[in-house]
Amino acid sequence: MDKVSYGMGLNIGKNFKQQDLEMNIDAIAAGMRDAMAGQQRLEDDVIKASAEAVRDREMEKQRALSDAQSQEGVAFLAENAKREGVNSTPSGLQYEIITQGSGEGESPKVTDVVSVHYHGTLIDGTVFDSSVERNQPAQFPLNAVIAGWTEALQLMKVGDKWKLYLPAEIAYGARSPSPKIPANSALIFEVELLDIKES
Repeated sequence: MDKVSYGMGLNIGKNFKQQDLEMNIDAIAAGMRDAMAGQQRLEDDVIKASAEAVRDREMEKQRALSDAQSQEGVAFLAENAKREGVNSTPSGLQYEIITQGSGEGESPKVTDVVSVHYHGTLIDGTVFDSSVERNQPAQFPLNAVIAGWTEALQLMKVGDKWKLYLPAEIAYGARSPSPKIPANSALIFEVELLDIKES
């Protein structure tokens, strides 16, 4: 039972850490002991009010982070657009060609399934996902990914490798898809189109 109990505590702790919550471990343990003993030191309304205050603080913290991400992304992309070799589209997509394939064949259609290698980072260089590091190409319907990818890949041909710079609006927007990608983040991807499979 000690191992099981430790495992449960470990999972709870990991959850708190992942959510960046500052918790009093001793108070958590006291609450668990009281629950097991059928006791309760604080009234429900006190506990509820405290939980709501913590939630409000966390929401404000996330809003501030989201606003900062948005401002940093806009500033980065404005400067990036000035660099030689960077192309821009009306949607805000920016891209530069790293490697050009043979130029033969057609570009994928939005209804096609594509096979790609990609390496994704935040604008500060933090890696959040990479099929290259996993050494395993990704395959997906082109109409089932973020808008920036759907647009860019329809401009590419097999063998092309591009570097994409996506404003939040054509990436994940105000949504945070994982702890590694804050809301309103501009994202950078190196994408190589390996194959096209017609739907």
